[in-house]
This record gives sequence, C-alpha cells and structure tokens, in this order.
Amino acid sequence: MVQTVPADRFTLYDLEQQFGLQQVTDAAFFPEWQTDLPELQDHELQRLERVKLAYANLARRSVLENTVKMAIVSPLLDLAGFFLPPFYVSTEEEVRIVAQDAGLAVHGRIDVLVLKDQLWLLIIESKRAEFSLKVGIPQTLAYMLAKPQPQPLFGMVTNGSNFVFLKLISQDTPRYARSDEFILEQGSDLKVVLQSLKRVAAVMA
Repeated sequence: MVQTVPADRFTLYDLEQQFGLQQVTDAAFFPEWQTDLPELQDHELQRLERVKLAYANLARRSVLENTVKMAIVSPLLDLAGFFLPPFYVSTEEEVRIVAQDAGLAVHGRIDVLVLKDQLWLLIIESKRAEFSLKVGIPQTLAYMLAKPQPQPLFGMVTNGSNFVFLKLISQDTPRYARSDEFILEQGSDLKVVLQSLKRVAAVMA
C-alpha cells in the first residue's frame, strides 16, 4: 500500500533518499542567475520600487501566502513577461509523485506554475513572511520531481522578502542547484531577482 505524504513534510534528506536527488555545486550547472542578466529599463526599476513600498506596508502586519502572490510574485511575473505568449500561468496545480520503491507518494498543490505548451518551465512556491525558505525549498523540489522531462525545470521560493532560485535536470539521476538567497530590502537584490526571471524567460521562450 502506498503511503501519501504532504509535500511540505519533506526535507532535502528525504528527497535524496526516496528519489535519488543530488545537489550540484558547479556554477556552470546553473548560470541563469549569474551571467548574461538583461539590463532593466527605467519603468521596470520604478515598478520594483513600488513592489518594495508595497511589501514595506504589508510587512507591518502578518503577510499571508496569497498576499505574497498578489503583491510580490504577480508583478515580477508580469515584468518578466510570463503572462504573455508563449507562456501560460496556472495556479494551485495539484501534483502527485511516487518514490522509486513505490511505497511512498508525495501530494501537494503548486502555488504558481508557468508553462509553455505542456512543458513545465517554472514553479513558484510562496510562503507567509514569517516562514524560512528552508521550509519551501524541499517542497518546491518535490513538485519539480513530479514532472520528469528532458528540458531543465526552474523554481523560485519566496516569502515576500527573501528569494531563492532552483534548477532541476531530471534526466537519469535527478540533479539540482540553488542560487544565493536574495533579500528584498538589501541593495539591488530585487533587481537581480527580476533579471534572473527575465533570463529564464529568454532561455525557455
């Protein structure tokens, strides 16, 4: 009998043991957040400032997941071009994956999924402001493992103020890498987040 476990219960160790996931530390595996980042136009920089102001206002109270999606994630997706063809954005996508020994299944709902035709491109997991990204990273990787495909799959985990990007290649042994952690209130970090999203969009278009 297959035991079903919510995706948010998993740790990185669980994914390594149950699904054979391996972390890659070679920078060449995940250049999309580090090299060839596009320059941003003035109107994009101004929009990012509005996002910062919105978060500062919201952060005075408890910022819930749906609020993070509306105030932070949605403007970033819009600026990166993910609401326009050839992309399509879906929310609350249900996923289920079964471990190698078929004795364990992972179930959950993806907060935001960006597709091109039937190909998954980008999974975004948003957490309430108080949550550490350490909770969302294995959950997002579990969702990414649900769709084995020859092309790379990208992920972004955010609680509104902090952001981490993920990249998974699932051919043969599933391998992943993560970016540095970016902080909304810290220097030009939000600019780099948008540049990275635009770079992913350009690579996958």
